[in-house]
Amino acid sequence: MKDIKTLGELKASGYQTKSIKDELRDNLILKIKNKETTFEGVHGYENTVIPELERAILSRHNINLLGLRGQAKTRLARLMVNLLDEYIPVIAGSEINDDPLQPISRFATELIKDKGDDTPIEWLHRSNRFAEKLATPDVTVADIIGDVDPIKAANLKLSYADDRVIHYGMIPRANRCIFVINELPDLQARIQVALFNILQEGDIQIRGFKLRLPLDMQFVFTANPEDYTNRGSIVTPLKDRIGSQILTHYPETIEIAKTITAQEAKLDDRQEELIYVPEIAKDLLEQIVFEARKSEYVDVKSGVSARLSITAFENLLSTAERRLLRSGDDCTSIRMSDFVGIIPAITGKVELVYEGEQEGAFQVALTLIGNAIKTLYPQYFPKIQKIEKQGEEASYDEIVSWFFNNSDDFELLDEQNESEYTGILNKIKPLQKFVREYVSNVNNQDIFFWEEFVLWGLVEFKKLSKYRYAEGVQFKDPYGSFISGL
Repeated sequence: MKDIKTLGELKASGYQTKSIKDELRDNLILKIKNKETTFEGVHGYENTVIPELERAILSRHNINLLGLRGQAKTRLARLMVNLLDEYIPVIAGSEINDDPLQPISRFATELIKDKGDDTPIEWLHRSNRFAEKLATPDVTVADIIGDVDPIKAANLKLSYADDRVIHYGMIPRANRCIFVINELPDLQARIQVALFNILQEGDIQIRGFKLRLPLDMQFVFTANPEDYTNRGSIVTPLKDRIGSQILTHYPETIEIAKTITAQEAKLDDRQEELIYVPEIAKDLLEQIVFEARKSEYVDVKSGVSARLSITAFENLLSTAERRLLRSGDDCTSIRMSDFVGIIPAITGKVELVYEGEQEGAFQVALTLIGNAIKTLYPQYFPKIQKIEKQGEEASYDEIVSWFFNNSDDFELLDEQNESEYTGILNKIKPLQKFVREYVSNVNNQDIFFWEEFVLWGLVEFKKLSKYRYAEGVQFKDPYGSFISGL
């Protein structure tokens, strides 16, 4: 079809005009029948958001994706482009992608009237059929709908009564395209009102012109829940004109979250080759994000974006890489102490409530790491109760006793090379025995992370104490400092 260059050739080919909503619908039906994935790279929505989105497309609805930040709303909208036909014909030179068989602009109708079947046409690829606008308070009707252009009127020597002086806004220029307005509640109410006609009747009005442009568009809006912000809301008549409102959500399991992080994290080849990441370290990183979403210090209405785990994972690898460069080792593995390096990613991604501000962002980040350790620890090791019964927790006695007798010598520095780090952990014979007893099939690469994880876990459950200083951490039995003082 791309070889067709004129209107006459297009008519002879038997080409049939199809609306964008029918395009999306027909191609979606084909994908569903062929058991193809409709929205590649979106995880955790297979049984929730995606079925609702598919139903909305089958219903030819305009769509509002409602959810907290970092829930793949814009990504879903962009992936809808893959449901469009690969190419569509447009009249060459048209500002609003006129359909050669159903032209709507004055330019296109006059060109066809003048040239007939010799009217030149072009082919528009689906990648160019996506337009996006971030709603901000300074957006005007002229920006998105259009306005009279006095410069054009002067250059063409036309009266302001002539519709050729109109300068089209973003929406008319996105005719036969998917148009996305992000953060819809931030759009001023009077601008939202300007969308009424476009959504219901499919036409636009500019400066009182008796101009009807029956635009062919698929609208997708994204918004945060209305109670998230006082900056604005979606006006009720506009909400009423949007066919389907679909609620998005955060990953529901650690496994889904890990899949998203692995897909989105931008890692250097050197980091992937030289730094080993134990699976438990990935679990812990995602658990930190889960803890943030339910923390009393974090504003739940603001949400905690999936970008937190992505940037935290990148920071985690960079922390280990920096240590590797300074130590001169050939390779390294992620350590528990490397998690201190993700704190800047946490503090920049969470909105704190009053209690969190009082604690301080750094302390809140440490608390989240500690809470994640406390959540994961009982899944692998015997539960530690606040009140011990006789015979309970005997499995920890040897480890605690070792620290009672050797705590003055035990330090883990942030930038120790691999041989020094493993050598220090190997001193605690009961620790390695304990890990191998409870973690099935633990390999030699993972063993040292597990050992350090146990130490941090015992600190969180008050079986050991930990002292942080500039170069690293020191672990002691919980009463060591008191006895040494005596």
